[in-house]
Amino acid sequence: MNSSLYIHIPFCKKLCGYCDFFKSVSLTHKDEVLRRMAEEMAERAPLLEGTTLKTIYFGGGTPTVCTPEEIGALLSAAARLFDCSEVTEVTVEANPDDLTEEYLRELRRVGVNRLSIGIQSLRDVDLEFMNRRHSSAQAVEAIRCARRAGFDNISIDLIYGLPTATLEEWREVVEGAAALGVDHISAYHLTIEERTPFGKKGVCTTPEELSDKEYEVLCEVLRKAGYEHYEISNFSLPGRRSQHNSAYWRGTPYLGLGPGAHSFDGRRTRSWNIPSIKSYFEGVAPECETLSATERYEEVVMVSLRTAEGVDLSLLEEEFGPRCRAQFEVTASPFLEQKILLRKDDRIFFAEEHWLVSDSVIAEFF
Repeated sequence: MNSSLYIHIPFCKKLCGYCDFFKSVSLTHKDEVLRRMAEEMAERAPLLEGTTLKTIYFGGGTPTVCTPEEIGALLSAAARLFDCSEVTEVTVEANPDDLTEEYLRELRRVGVNRLSIGIQSLRDVDLEFMNRRHSSAQAVEAIRCARRAGFDNISIDLIYGLPTATLEEWREVVEGAAALGVDHISAYHLTIEERTPFGKKGVCTTPEELSDKEYEVLCEVLRKAGYEHYEISNFSLPGRRSQHNSAYWRGTPYLGLGPGAHSFDGRRTRSWNIPSIKSYFEGVAPECETLSATERYEEVVMVSLRTAEGVDLSLLEEEFGPRCRAQFEVTASPFLEQKILLRKDDRIFFAEEHWLVSDSVIAEFF
């Protein structure tokens, strides 16, 4: 069985207005947290016993506040504790202004082979609104630096639904992103959470009608540029899907290290570290829950329908029994008649043009 390792670096140099992930702008305890991560990796290695690690992902926060040597030390620890003989993807999330060619060459040297760069927009007015710490010019230069350093697998993030951009300005951003020739693009709608700076200021996203049109533009432009729309928010060139995220969607086991990180045993047990740096380096034990059969079924359906492959009815029956399969098919029937959902052999999936209504349709299966 394959598995994945997620390492959460909870530090940033600056708070973005929209970000709801656990992080700190103080690097005071960085050394203690990294030391604790190595300890936690050893303590919790049994969770992945009997599996072969396929992907390693450094997320955050901003992992590029770490030196390549610090990232390399965690990769070396993983190599000692896990079967890493088949690791094919080692990703580091990065901010454009951290990426010099020398830094990137060192990342390559310690074993990183994929970058996920948080560009978010190619318009400076949008970046200033989001309180990002880079400019559009820095974003473009970061990608050029990464190519020169030897990275042939680069993903970027974009955000739409911004009140600072018109539909045509958003189209220009997407066209500009496609022209960069990156291998993978993730695009997310701006979400306002109460505890974020945007939430506290009462910032609003664009009206739903405009957001829908922006999503349609996103799909149209990237399709024409040769990108495969393989998950509701993710697009890749052929052969460049995110293996790490795809493993999440398939329900494979993963171990999450760091404050606030989540883990899953591949069956029904989830665990998570308390989102507190102090509690983390003091060694407070993770909390956990065991999903009921119903909760696990609903999770599988929800996650699967967000992908281009959709729900595999044979696997659904294998895990949950013929009754669940039959119930799923009954619920899907009217959506198949309306061609909102499509069927090919034993797979049921969304027609791309109807992913906009996916939440309301998926809710009918619960």
